[in-house]
Amino acid sequence: MAFREVNVNEVKEVLRVWLGVPGSRPPGLRTIAAHCGVDRKTARRYVEAAQAAGLQRTDGVEALDDGLIGAVIEAVRPARPSGHGSAWDRLLGFEDQITAWVAGDGNHPPLTITKIDTLLARQGCVVPYRTLHRFATERCGFGRRDTTVRVVDGDPGSECQIDFGYLGYLTDPETGRRRKVHALIFTAVYSRHMFVWLTYSQTLAAVIAGCEAAWTFFGGVFKVLIPDNLKAVVTEADAVNPRLSQGWLDYAQHTGFVTDPARIRSPKDKPRVERAVQYVRGNYWAGEEFADLAEAQRRAEAWCRDTAGMRTHGTTAARPLEVFDADEAPMLLPVPPTYDVPIFKQIKVHRDFHAEVAKALYSIPGQWIGSILEVRADSALVKFYARGTLVKVHPRQPAGGRSTDPEDLPTEKVGYAMRDLDRLIGTCAGHGRGVGIYAERLLDDPLPWIRMRAVYRLLGLVRRYGPGPVEAACSTALDLDVVSVSKIASMLERATETTTPLLPAAGSAAPSRFFPATPPSSPPTGPAPPLLGPLSPLQGPALPPKGPPLPLPGPASPPRGPGI
Repeated sequence: MAFREVNVNEVKEVLRVWLGVPGSRPPGLRTIAAHCGVDRKTARRYVEAAQAAGLQRTDGVEALDDGLIGAVIEAVRPARPSGHGSAWDRLLGFEDQITAWVAGDGNHPPLTITKIDTLLARQGCVVPYRTLHRFATERCGFGRRDTTVRVVDGDPGSECQIDFGYLGYLTDPETGRRRKVHALIFTAVYSRHMFVWLTYSQTLAAVIAGCEAAWTFFGGVFKVLIPDNLKAVVTEADAVNPRLSQGWLDYAQHTGFVTDPARIRSPKDKPRVERAVQYVRGNYWAGEEFADLAEAQRRAEAWCRDTAGMRTHGTTAARPLEVFDADEAPMLLPVPPTYDVPIFKQIKVHRDFHAEVAKALYSIPGQWIGSILEVRADSALVKFYARGTLVKVHPRQPAGGRSTDPEDLPTEKVGYAMRDLDRLIGTCAGHGRGVGIYAERLLDDPLPWIRMRAVYRLLGLVRRYGPGPVEAACSTALDLDVVSVSKIASMLERATETTTPLLPAAGSAAPSRFFPATPPSSPPTGPAPPLLGPLSPLQGPALPPKGPPLPLPGPASPPRGPGI
């Protein structure tokens, strides 16, 4: 049967009512019990104990001192040496069995207190459930027995705890679909002043954007940030030596704060912001309608300043905004310049001397082909590192762009890769003046890059036959105004690059193949022309030898054969 223990004030009230008012009729036990809210039997026990201790109805209220009340309570409720009753004493004999049931073993899982109560009743040990629960908790290891301590808030402007919290859904006007909205909450440990940044994602860019907005809102930067184990911030969680991401370290160095991540599944490491998540969700977001994320952000900043900042905090008993302005704002670090969020990644250098970063190509020296390099790319520069050593820097290019340094490419391929006509002509001129001029003539075209293969074939002839023969062949061809790499190759193949070709003299006496020869008007004077030597590739095909003149075509004769 359950009972309620009467406290000290109630005992004193029972005895004060029993003494009554001087000059009036003393009340009875039923009246005393009804007035004090206790059972009539309980009132009788305390009155009888007080009378045994020497209290009389003729005494005044001053007789109800602490000594008398203590004697009455000790008489009604005798002291328990162990602090527990007989039911507790009966459970001591089953302590080992209850401990085994609570812990479980390989064959049986841990049992609940209700099941343990049933098993004890089968063995004849019937005790109140609450007594069994307290016994199993205090002596047998049942339930959680963790304790906690309150950590002091620290110096003003020193620490700020941050955490993500899910708020709800919002329609994105750009895509027309409903998206999850997360709140990145910043809570100053000392003043409890907070800032809320709304975002659709939890990427590094979103976290940094929230931090930049928070520093503008607070007017400064806190010295220590205590985040959760966000993937964008912490790559490898550890209680002592957590590993932070490269992007977050770069931002921390730019801003000047120190990061002290909370441990995994340890909300007590950042209790100030943990409770704020529920407050933001229930007081700011619940029941509100927003047109878009921008409007929600504007209203969130106003709510942080006017509502959350001006409330009387339950722990500090002060208004967070007033405490922040008075104590924390002067202690914050200055706001740094706007941070240019970079890209950090690892890339492989391809066989074409280039690496791809954000869909753009950048040239790398040939010694790094096949290697893995680390990249830091902001809006202005792209830097490549090999084991911490800077190996290349390029200006940032848009997606689809390309930045190629000619020094990174093989010397013999730079002109072709870069379509550098001047470099290509200069390479040819290095083998001879005539070769350079011939290459320039080859590239004399409205679309010169489509003639570059001819120049590369000319360089191939230089490698095969040497600069001297090619120079001689090019000079001869230039004298005859013949621009053809195939002719140069034929001359070198026949070794006729130094032979001057002899062309037929003008007005030759040789008769035509189809017309009779006409005698010259005057006999030629001077020595006869020399005979033609071997044909040069530049002269074309030889004429057929002289012979009897072919008959001229006459009228067609009728066909032979029988008539029709």
